[in-house]
Amino acid sequence: MGALGELEALQTCLLQRIAAVELSLQTQFDQISSDCAADGEGGETTEARLSAILRARGVDDFAFKRVPADYYDRPIEVRRDILGAPSVEHLCKSIVLVNTQALAGITDCCDRNNSKYYVVVIQYAARLNAENIKNFLYTLNNSKISKKKFNMRLAPEEESLKLTGFVHNAVTCIGMETDIPVILDEAITKLKPDFFWLGGGEVDLKLRIRTSQFISAVNPFVVNCSS
Repeated sequence: MGALGELEALQTCLLQRIAAVELSLQTQFDQISSDCAADGEGGETTEARLSAILRARGVDDFAFKRVPADYYDRPIEVRRDILGAPSVEHLCKSIVLVNTQALAGITDCCDRNNSKYYVVVIQYAARLNAENIKNFLYTLNNSKISKKKFNMRLAPEEESLKLTGFVHNAVTCIGMETDIPVILDEAITKLKPDFFWLGGGEVDLKLRIRTSQFISAVNPFVVNCSS
């Protein structure tokens, strides 16, 4: 076989290999598309899952709303307007706190009076007062545990994700992976009208809920924990 014949044979071989790779990639793409379609048809959305949990707990005055992708890049006044909230004070967040000085035997959330972790629901416009939470927990435990054993700090993001199942800016105390006791800032209970907005399980999904129904459904500790 001459040089030209060898070149043609090599070209044919390469083309066959390229065709085989393209076919393999197309097959994989088709499988992925099929799986995604199946998830869309039969999978449960975050909104549907949390709505079912709320209704099962007797909550009927709530609503979810999608917000723009750059929601958190905008001033809080703009976020208020996007949600149609009466004031910036109606915009709240759920944060996971960890007791870094808990007794050695306190490693989880089994005891809501003396848990390793707490979820605090607080207004964006407010400043967390960890000292008030420390004093509350000390009193809650009948002053039998030294105050030095209560030191509440913001849990690392990866720890918060593992405990709640929600990423940063999506955390909500509804439908968490772990049954973490909840602390609701007392200031939220004084809002007029009596509802507030908080994370809805996805970064661009927010939840509005009637305060009284939230308290009945979640059974939080109501604590003056902001300034």
